[in-house]
Amino acid sequence: MSDSLFNVTQDHLNKGLRGFPVGTCRTSFVDPEQGVHYVGYPIGDLVSLEAEKVVHLMVHKHLPNDSEDAAFRDDMAKRSVVPDGVIESMARLSHTAHPMDWFIAGLGFLGHTGATEDFREDGLNLIARVSEVVAATFRLRGGWGDPIPSEPERGIIGNFVNMLGVPDASEHLERVLREFYILHMDHGGGNLSTFTGKAVASGLANMYRSQMSAMAALSGTLHGRANQDCLEFVRTVGTDDHAEITRICEERINSGQVVPGFGHAVLRAEDPRARCLYALGQDVCPDDPLFRCALAMRTAVPAALQKFPKIKNPYPNVDASTGSILQAVGFKDPEFYTVLFGWSRVAGITAQIIDERHVLRGGKGVPIYRPKYIPEEQPAQRLNG
Repeated sequence: MSDSLFNVTQDHLNKGLRGFPVGTCRTSFVDPEQGVHYVGYPIGDLVSLEAEKVVHLMVHKHLPNDSEDAAFRDDMAKRSVVPDGVIESMARLSHTAHPMDWFIAGLGFLGHTGATEDFREDGLNLIARVSEVVAATFRLRGGWGDPIPSEPERGIIGNFVNMLGVPDASEHLERVLREFYILHMDHGGGNLSTFTGKAVASGLANMYRSQMSAMAALSGTLHGRANQDCLEFVRTVGTDDHAEITRICEERINSGQVVPGFGHAVLRAEDPRARCLYALGQDVCPDDPLFRCALAMRTAVPAALQKFPKIKNPYPNVDASTGSILQAVGFKDPEFYTVLFGWSRVAGITAQIIDERHVLRGGKGVPIYRPKYIPEEQPAQRLNG
């Protein structure tokens, strides 16, 4: 690694630590051209697998053989029992609170009733139990009805779909949620939610508190709620006419606005996760008007943005078509989309926290995060008297 990475100047300060190396990540990395890889595998190679196999990859750093897969599924099913009182406590939450507040509270209730204070044990329990908390958030906060009992023998995704009981769901719902879960599971070590969760865990707050902080970070409009903004933009565009899409995009850029769903802090090519989702949408909802608009934007928007030299990456990211596909299979309220994102990202954050607490630095773990801040020059002052 070049020493030039550590030559900090004044221009580097107050930039959100962008580009600063602070540690190593064993679960995933993001290549500027090839996109996210999970434990060395390109995301496109994993998206058709069963969810349990990818979770096993995250936690154990290798894909399971048949016997390992069966044992892991059995272990996840046994761990999936949510302690008494969790769902009942969620039912008393305010219906005016954002769904992410419900989800975060649900994680807290899980911690109140089921924490062991062991990061690995709590992490595996959380991965196994989080689907029931998310399903309860949709059903109780969304007004879909009473919670549906868990049937863990269905597997992570099958059980989740059954517990959701999405009204008027598409026949493709299970496939969409399986691919969504895998595609959103991890994204390097430095995204805000993952970094926040790891930083809180470095102070030895338990897994549940650490994940609550991670989901609070995810809830912001610059992070997990971007998928909601992208859907709203697709609705605003409302056409698959390339000329009109070009006009709208150029108008936004000239007025100082961004184009939601396009560009990325690291990538310099189309996000492979976006590529997977476009292919998914073409299979499950090719005639849906919103998806047709999002698909047209895939080519029209980059062509428009390439006219602006300051834009380094004009290509679609993972959020570009997510909302339109979720709408097509039955998720009509975009307020809940970040909860789905969190449902998936829990697995990747859990695996990274386990690594930082039990594996890195020869098993000693990463010390408490303590970045240095440089005081600004200020005039000397004294209190009178």
